[in-house]
Amino acid sequence: MSLELGRVTDRKPPFKYSALARVGFSDTDAQGVVYYGRYLPYFDLAQSEYLRHAGLLGSNVERERFVMRAVSVEYHAPARFDDLLEVFTRVGRVGRTSVTTVFAAYRHADDVLMCTAHQVAVRVDARTGQPVPVPEAYRAALRAFEGADLEETSP
Repeated sequence: MSLELGRVTDRKPPFKYSALARVGFSDTDAQGVVYYGRYLPYFDLAQSEYLRHAGLLGSNVERERFVMRAVSVEYHAPARFDDLLEVFTRVGRVGRTSVTTVFAAYRHADDVLMCTAHQVAVRVDARTGQPVPVPEAYRAALRAFEGADLEETSP
């Protein structure tokens, strides 16, 4: 069993997984709030732990074959130095060649929503860079964890 920095949760349905991240001094700007670009590493941490939990982190598929296609972020409230953030993550959709991951970061102390995001990653052939279908084994692992909350397009 591998050590996870996240946890299964039912606090914010349809999210079923979250990871904790502490705001460091280097994450803040001159006004003392989290610099907008620093949320992406928080999301990356939560996504890595989610994939580890699903048994997909470190697989050849995840490490070498998915590339980021799009990221959409919306900021709701400012996080500050030393805030503990709970970053909820889930795979919302699996398309023919893409996976959409959804995030919501809340300040843990008072449950205030800080930031939300959607990321779309496309599976590509490592040699050609051309899109290829998401494998059934990958889909099955996501389906097993997300259940009826997972939107799927047939391969």
